[in-house]
Amino acid sequence: MSYLVLAGVLISVIVALAGWFGNKPFTDKDRKLGLLGLIPAHLQWVLGIILYFVSPLGIASATEGFMKNSISRLYVLEHPLMMIIAVVLITIGYSRAKRMVGTGNGFKSIAIFYGIALILILSRLPWHAWPGN
Repeated sequence: MSYLVLAGVLISVIVALAGWFGNKPFTDKDRKLGLLGLIPAHLQWVLGIILYFVSPLGIASATEGFMKNSISRLYVLEHPLMMIIAVVLITIGYSRAKRMVGTGNGFKSIAIFYGIALILILSRLPWHAWPGN
């Protein structure tokens, strides 16, 4: 699911940047392309909240001294907090853009908010746990 989130947000950002710098009007089709980032991010957020409470790497590892261990701190605090902020930014960007159909500002809203969210997501992914690492 995390691959879908990354792909969806990245595609949404690329399309939004192309539309913004191409001075194109933001259409209903472009609004629907913004859903490529929004829907997987929200689904992953729901799955992440569930995993946070049932996984031994989540809230269960918030024992005394977890802040001194970088891996525990990542799983208990940094990753969940950044992902919540990223999903909020994606939601704000999409909500603003959907009201701007017919103008070029919808692209700008998606590009900025989804772009910041993508940076936050990439900054706090547990890369050491991904396949191939």
